[in-house]
Amino acid sequence: MKTLVVTEDGRLQVEEIERPKITEKQALVKTVSCGICGTDATIIRQSFKGFDSGHYPLILGHEGVGEVVEVGAGVKGFKPGDLVILPFVPEPLKDGCTLHSGWGAFSEYGVIDDLTAYRSEEAPEAAYAQQVLPDFIDRYEAPVLVTLREVYSTILYFGIRPHESVVVYGSGPVAMSFVKLLRLLGIKEVTAIVRSSEKANLMKQFGATQCINSKEKDVREQIRSVYPDGVHYVLDAVGSESILNEAVTLLKDRGEILCYGVPKVNQIKFDFGDGPYNWKLNFQQMPYKTEEADCHQQVLDWVADGKLVLSEFISEIVDFEHVLDAFQNYLDGKTSKKVIIKFE
Repeated sequence: MKTLVVTEDGRLQVEEIERPKITEKQALVKTVSCGICGTDATIIRQSFKGFDSGHYPLILGHEGVGEVVEVGAGVKGFKPGDLVILPFVPEPLKDGCTLHSGWGAFSEYGVIDDLTAYRSEEAPEAAYAQQVLPDFIDRYEAPVLVTLREVYSTILYFGIRPHESVVVYGSGPVAMSFVKLLRLLGIKEVTAIVRSSEKANLMKQFGATQCINSKEKDVREQIRSVYPDGVHYVLDAVGSESILNEAVTLLKDRGEILCYGVPKVNQIKFDFGDGPYNWKLNFQQMPYKTEEADCHQQVLDWVADGKLVLSEFISEIVDFEHVLDAFQNYLDGKTSKKVIIKFE
């Protein structure tokens, strides 16, 4: 089968590897679509924590959706024809040799584990979030659900409450998801920090109550004019040393910096001299799949009710044969929303 590989020198190329084999507790999934994510970009640049030089070459992708084509003897929770979310390729093989896996969802086939088939032994964590999708979910838009579930579970983990003020740095799909979901959860004051008027308009469409263009205005001055004592939370959806350093100056006493964006490096220099005496820094770089699973139904309910429209988060849907061009455009910053790769 075809898969997307990141080489030892950080290049992307499509290669043929072996189709994964399933155990009695697993199902084989033919991939329908997969979303490009900021985590993919960080892995390509070889700066994602946990992926050192010895982990390359590896296969890429973690926002996959596919159709079940075969089930193991012990599988009860899935059947052929089911549209499912989050198939992975945990042990890829090429010419009999093992490659490393960056989850591998940009592959023609993947594997899911059936949680109900595990009894005496512990199920893989991903099994909790590998679930069947209802008929009203568009199969090519469905990868957006991965981002929405992860972001929603992160908001719950951060414990943001409706009366608290939040500043969100970023304007990509993750920042859009945070703003949209924060507003759906009743957070009344969500300020977006962006870098252009076009991005400001975009974030307002997703519910930002105020937008500040950091290229035109002093962010600290603008925030302090509205919140003289500072804000409760500053959320970095980018993963930037400069953002984190600016964020601490916006906090009220006992405020909190929330970092969800994946930093491009694993070390940062922090100057908190202009921050409050008491504050917190909270990193969430790898959402728990159990918590993501707990958010699955609520996200589906919002979609069913029209409160979330998946297509609004998507820039384009691209055939797999053009995956390399799609990734280059993404890495070059030419796409404003999520890019979906489709396999059929």
